[in-house]
Amino acid sequence: MQSRMQNPAALLPGSMEAIQGLFKAVHSAGVDGHILELVHLRASQINGCSACVDGGTKTARKAGVTDEQLATVVAWRETPYFSDEERAALALAEAATRLADRPDAVSDEVWDEAASYFDEKQLAAIIMMVGVTNLFNRLNATTRQIAGAWG
Repeated sequence: MQSRMQNPAALLPGSMEAIQGLFKAVHSAGVDGHILELVHLRASQINGCSACVDGGTKTARKAGVTDEQLATVVAWRETPYFSDEERAALALAEAATRLADRPDAVSDEVWDEAASYFDEKQLAAIIMMVGVTNLFNRLNATTRQIAGAWG
């Protein structure tokens, strides 16, 4: 395995710092870190980004995501390991990642369920986490970044 090039965000001056600034803002909004990591991991799985799945699994474990959750986040609807709050965040993450899959990408049902657990600032953080994750997924998948290469 060999990547096609260095990660584009590392090549363009200021890019990585800007992305890190977004991550800092996301983590300051009051959403439990383990929920943000579940969101990151699920979006990365959907997008097939091996580098983000690998890194996300390690970061999620450090944030308190259980081994059962790590093993089953890909099938979270069919497992008993997730709280209703976690399920609402995962449903929002999936809908926001799969925008082209249906005309009403993020349905009122998905939105309202998430809004019943998270305030507006927290919803903003979850949406931003999905956006930043999708950005990294596209950079990494396109350039074939290698899982585990970043430590």
